[in-house]
Amino acid sequence: MNKNKLGFHHIGLKYADLEKSLQFYRAIGLREVVRWGDVGNEIVMLEMDDGGRIELLPHGGNEFSPNGKWLHFAISVDDVDGAYETALAAGAVSSRAPKTVPLDSKPDKISIRVAFVKGPDGEEVEFFKQMP
Repeated sequence: MNKNKLGFHHIGLKYADLEKSLQFYRAIGLREVVRWGDVGNEIVMLEMDDGGRIELLPHGGNEFSPNGKWLHFAISVDDVDGAYETALAAGAVSSRAPKTVPLDSKPDKISIRVAFVKGPDGEEVEFFKQMP
């Protein structure tokens, strides 16, 4: 039985034009909370009022990935490693083992712990925790 407290964190969306995407999502009420990466390869996290987020990722366009334009969805967990192991035990296939990633982010530097698995229909699921 999974003992993690589960919560929605974000969905990753590939963009073709960052400024156009930012303009649209800001217009519908999302606000930028963190950004990282080099110009032309920037990643931007936008937040809704309830804390749900959309992560804008570079290199989108009209072509679709196997998951469509939405790359993955993330589930906020207390224990990334435990959630990853639980998912594997339930039949998921590993995409990326748990790791801690320090981000060169703005306005504050943050670190995250993440792991990725493929679900039963090939969907990409991320287990996510922002480190203190």
